[in-house]
Parts: sequence; C-alpha cells; structure tokens
Amino acid sequence: MTSFSDVRLLLSPLSRDDVRTVRCLGLNYAAHAKESGMPEPTYPVLFYKPTTSLSGPFDPIPIPTPAQQVDGLDYECELVAVIGKDCRDVSEERALGYVMGYSVGNDISHREWQLKRGGGQWGLGKGFDGWAPFGPGIVSAERVIKDPQALKIGTKVNGEVVQASETKDMIFGVAKTISFLSQGTTLMPGDLIFTGTPQGVGGGRKPPLWLRDGDVVEVSLEGVGTCVNKVEWVKSRSKL
Repeated sequence: MTSFSDVRLLLSPLSRDDVRTVRCLGLNYAAHAKESGMPEPTYPVLFYKPTTSLSGPFDPIPIPTPAQQVDGLDYECELVAVIGKDCRDVSEERALGYVMGYSVGNDISHREWQLKRGGGQWGLGKGFDGWAPFGPGIVSAERVIKDPQALKIGTKVNGEVVQASETKDMIFGVAKTISFLSQGTTLMPGDLIFTGTPQGVGGGRKPPLWLRDGDVVEVSLEGVGTCVNKVEWVKSRSKL
C-alpha cells in the first residue's frame, strides 16, 4: 500500500492533453474591480490562456527574460471550474450540473505586458509557459462542493497574506458564467474556467507588490487545498 509519504511529486490534476481550452475571466470580483479603478463589467470579460501555461500545484513558475526586464509580475488566486461533459446553450439553473469539480489556480500575470507592452492583449501578458499552476486536485462538485459561491479564497506571498476574500464577491457566479460562455459555444469535458481573482493583487497595492525571483506564492481555496509555487527566473532566447 502506498502512503502519502511515498508521494515524491504531485502532478497537475489534468494533463495538457486532457484540456482543450483554458478560459479565464477578468474583473470578476466586485472589490477587485474597485481596486483596479474600473467599473463592474456588464458581461463577463473573457480571455484565454494556452494549454502550455498549465502546470502542477507545486511546480516552479518560470519567468522568461522578457518578463524579467521590467516590474509587473503579479499573482491572482482563482477558483477553477472543470467541465465534465459537453455543455452548450445551458441555462443558469442547469449549469452547475455540467461541472465535474473544482480546483484552485494562480493566474500569473505581468501587468506591463498585459496592459502596455502587449497593447492591451491580456492573453500575452498572462500566457507564458507555466503561468497557470492549478490543483492540488479536482474536488467533486456533486459530493463535496455543492455551492461554489460560499468558499474562502486567498493568497500568501512568502508566508504573508495578500489576498483574503470569499467567492460570494464574484460579479458573475460560476453558474452564470458557464451559462453565458455556453451560448452558441460548446464547452468540452476537461475545459477549465479560471473564474477571476479577488482584491489584493500586487498591482492594486500602494506601493505595488511585484513578485521577485525566489518568492513563494500560495493560493488556497476552501474545500480544495493549496498550490505552492516558487518564482524562478529562467534564461530564454526571447528578445521581445
């Protein structure tokens, strides 16, 4: 029998081959929209991350040369919904029935590349390899987490709490988000939805709190667990 002490490395709960699409929401917590100085959106703000951004709950976060050259590296704890079956044109009332389970993820972002150097292309400033660690597992939506809007969520950087909120502060809850995204578009089994981050991001602080080489970031979701990832500067050939 294998004991927990025999586990050397906990891998991502889904391999890249299992995930077709990584959808992400921006400005989906009321307090985060306020700290960003932006009005609450009328519709969900959608962007995508490539599947190459996915990594495991204890993997390092690799920071390539272009993202090292200027400040702006930020953290974002997020509830991640995992789609369990084909989902198209579903109502808000039925939407949670299409969720296999929930994880917690870190939508690593570089504000300079997201908002300025990238020309306002969120996917560019958030889509580098390994910039979406998630896990530590997938918790059942049917048996364990029946109400995704009643969970505590937060982040620690080097042991200090920097984000502390609850999923009830979401502007668009999980059910409404899935219903909206499924209109005319099929969500597939294994698709991930990063549902946005609460207040307390580094870019919303005065002075800003940017991540540095060697920092340890922990993102946690009640009922799911914690991802612990170390920021690592890496050498790359990129000269953006």
